[in-house]
Amino acid sequence: MSELTFEQMLEESFKTIHTGEVVEGTVIDVKPEEIILNIGYKSDGVLTRNEYTNEPNVDLTTVVKPGDTMEVKVLKVNDGEGQVLLTYKRLAADRGNKRIEEAYNNKEVLKAKVAQVLDGGLSVVVEEVRIFIPASLVSDTYEKDLNKYAGQEISFVISEYNPKRRRYIGDRKQLILAEKAELQKKLFETIKVGDAVEGTVKNVTDFGAFIDLGGCDGLLHISEMSWGRVENPKKVFKVGDVVRVLIKDIVGTKIALSLKFEDENPWKDAADKYAVGNVVSGKVARMTDFGAFIELEPGIDALLHVSQIAKEHIEKPSDVLKVGEEVTAKVVDFNEADKKISLSVKAMLVPDQSAAKADEDADVVSVDIEAMISNESAEDGAEA
Repeated sequence: MSELTFEQMLEESFKTIHTGEVVEGTVIDVKPEEIILNIGYKSDGVLTRNEYTNEPNVDLTTVVKPGDTMEVKVLKVNDGEGQVLLTYKRLAADRGNKRIEEAYNNKEVLKAKVAQVLDGGLSVVVEEVRIFIPASLVSDTYEKDLNKYAGQEISFVISEYNPKRRRYIGDRKQLILAEKAELQKKLFETIKVGDAVEGTVKNVTDFGAFIDLGGCDGLLHISEMSWGRVENPKKVFKVGDVVRVLIKDIVGTKIALSLKFEDENPWKDAADKYAVGNVVSGKVARMTDFGAFIELEPGIDALLHVSQIAKEHIEKPSDVLKVGEEVTAKVVDFNEADKKISLSVKAMLVPDQSAAKADEDADVVSVDIEAMISNESAEDGAEA
């Protein structure tokens, strides 16, 4: 039996490795563009920057140091220069594929930072595996600009897993919808008609404002924004405003809101303030051919009929009045049940006649002001 030479003994002391094998190595040297590892083989292993990560221009001296251990995969046993070519990113990708497959099968919620904003969606990386989230699956609403997601950590599920084509699709939309459904369920379990709740203005239109109540949006119609008259909701509210609103009605998942709180109802003290015979002042809010509507205070308008504007005959109110002008007149009719008030300037100019006599002679008329305002608001909403 022949004795082994020193070279043969040294050769046998090293382990055998094969292409595709996963080995553990110790970093013995590191440069910005490559890492040298002792993998227990007769030759050292070389891990280049391109085989360490997909990230460009990474300085490898900032990620590892001599003495660190790491698992790598053998790409070539001999790279032509007697060294073993290694890869870290492909091993990570293999393991990442298994991780993504498990998440896909278990419908697991993953979290990752947005690595890149693309024309058609977002790209995230999970354990070296790139996952694409199409723009249509980023949110439950249309997102015009996806750049706001750059660098953000987002949650998503894997909706498509195809490793053969390297196609991995993420879905954030279904998580948002599920969360909103749960919030909506909790909301409807806790609210009822008559409750005062807090919400945030989500959108403002010509006919009203949509208020996010935390799980469902409610509509605050223009006619319910004030006891007075609101001409343009966009001059009253802006997106992001926090408001306290009243639940006026609930039909299915539709919620009607109001800012007309009963304790602020201007009509609760109107009987004393606007009793027949009282002299009151207000501003001309709007005019028709038959008279002028005088705003006595927000929420209370009174009718000054064309026949009661002056002693002499007037064809139409706009001949002598203009919107915004202050008018002083006497209350000649008050109907709290129907919320109607009629005024007369003429009665103040005929002191020797009773209000009733002046009313009779002048053919004073009463108009259901609240109904007219509601009708006008409804027509405005329909046109919008």
